Amino acid sequence: MATSISRSPRIAERRDRTVEAALDHAEAIMTEEGAGAVTVSEIARRLGMRAPSLYKYFPSLHAIYDALFSRGNAQVANYMNAATATSEPGLDHLRTASRAMIRWSIQEPGLASLLFTRPVPGFKPSAEAFAPSQAMWQLWRHHLTVAAQRGELAPSADSDDAMRMLTVLISGICSQQLANQPGASYEDGIFSRLTDEGLDMFVHRYTHEKKGTS
Repeated sequence: MATSISRSPRIAERRDRTVEAALDHAEAIMTEEGAGAVTVSEIARRLGMRAPSLYKYFPSLHAIYDALFSRGNAQVANYMNAATATSEPGLDHLRTASRAMIRWSIQEPGLASLLFTRPVPGFKPSAEAFAPSQAMWQLWRHHLTVAAQRGELAPSADSDDAMRMLTVLISGICSQQLANQPGASYEDGIFSRLTDEGLDMFVHRYTHEKKGTS
């Protein structure tokens, strides 16, 4: 009994290493060939194991996607937190966070496609995996409120529609860049280098109220 207990931490550590290695390979496949190319058999082949053995670690292919979704959320959150650490609340935070989101997406196209598009038929992230995305939405939404309260944006910017418009702008730049010029840097990308211009358009829209609005 004592021997079994003493081995259990090593067994858990070995299991964790295998899980992370499997996700590393799955992420590499997504980056190389797209999310649809991820299969249990290919991950197992890269791990040097038989496909059925991988089911000891993940009950299904969608469980692998779910773990990748969680990994992507953690990475983008850390990246954006670092980028916005010294930003002022409100518009400055939103501009900095928008640039960071696009930069990260260009650097991590495989995970970005899984987080921000729906490339896998039938896959829906679990509530636990999706929770950080909801928290990110609420944080950005908060900074829209702050920007409106500080007079950096018009009162209409304090709305879900304004938040949706901002996500359309960011996702549009990301998708166009990744689809038309993959591998380019943020600074050299024919779409990503237009980020600040796009953000200026958003600010212009929400500092000049539409006719008939208050």
